[in-house]
Amino acid sequence: MVALVIIALSAGALGAIAWAVDKYRDTFGAVLPAGAAVASSLLVWIITMAVGLNHDPATAWIPWILSIVVGGAAAWATAGFVGRTRHHQLVERTNAILAMH
Repeated sequence: MVALVIIALSAGALGAIAWAVDKYRDTFGAVLPAGAAVASSLLVWIITMAVGLNHDPATAWIPWILSIVVGGAAAWATAGFVGRTRHHQLVERTNAILAMH
């Protein structure tokens, strides 16, 4: 259970960092990349535990590292994709409003 908490906190921290360094962070909330990171890392942890990678000392590190890496990648991908998409939509909407006048 301690492993699950450490993985969730690490992934949440990576999500917060991904939000902080994104230049379009004003278009989405800080919890979105952190939530995506935590959800994906815990899902990977559950899958790696179900497969049985924690029973052998040679593969016991895989659930830890893989979960954190996947969580970080999910956070960066979510922040990048959602930030660019929402920024583009806001620019289009602003241009449409300005074109009406």
